[in-house]
Amino acid sequence: MTRIAVPSKGRLRDSVLDVLRRAGYNTAAFRGANAAAVIEDIEFIEMRPRDAAAWLYAGRLDAAFISTDTALENHVETWPSIDLGFSRSDMVVACRIDAPFSTAADLAGKTVATHLPSWTERWFTSQGIDVDVVAMGGSLEGICNRNLADAIVDLRETGGSLARNSLHAITEIVACQAIFSMAKSAEPEVQAALDAMVLRIDAADLATQRQYLMLHIHPDKVDQLGTVFPGLAAPTLLSLAGRDDLVAAHMVVNKDHLWARLADLRALGASGIVALPCDAIVH
Repeated sequence: MTRIAVPSKGRLRDSVLDVLRRAGYNTAAFRGANAAAVIEDIEFIEMRPRDAAAWLYAGRLDAAFISTDTALENHVETWPSIDLGFSRSDMVVACRIDAPFSTAADLAGKTVATHLPSWTERWFTSQGIDVDVVAMGGSLEGICNRNLADAIVDLRETGGSLARNSLHAITEIVACQAIFSMAKSAEPEVQAALDAMVLRIDAADLATQRQYLMLHIHPDKVDQLGTVFPGLAAPTLLSLAGRDDLVAAHMVVNKDHLWARLADLRALGASGIVALPCDAIVH
């Protein structure tokens, strides 16, 4: 059976369950706190993303909903994955505002605290900078503010937490977000299940950005729909019973464009305009 880890709590969990729900998976069975549920012959196991990345690397999971930083820490950053587009942050090197450091190179010989000791060691080594890395599980900002650590490597979302502790970022290492990470090599049956899940996630994600649009328009104006919605492929045209002056045009358009172009549609003489949400779009 294919085994996939999902976050057991927090905002990442909520967003991941929303993705699965939109992709057609029944998420009612999820309970959190290391619970497991079998849905469509896939065993979903709920655990912390850091643990999930470690078990993925150990070969005991086939895939996991984790984040860029946990992938980097557990050496799975080059494994097959798809970006999910939420839980965005930046991994930064930060220090006190009054500290005499302006670049990461200035930290040579200094102490750096982090939740990501393996990645931090590798990154500083790749930059040719020798630092003393201290692994921590609690708050990093306060440790640096109190001068126990010269700097920290941490995730920055808005920068508010750094500012409240009189810290600032001196180097941005990598942009992070939620990802769906998969085993480097899987049995054919497992790979087929993972491919199917990726297809469904991508289809559901694309659908959130599109709108199914139906309208009535004069046949001579159909070609002008492409000027209202640039890049529009040929719309589907249906004849209307007893009408030669109108056809029904059906198309899928960008959701953001629709509202901005309603007036343009009316200027073309379009009527009976109906917009419907999309559940899935597969190219």
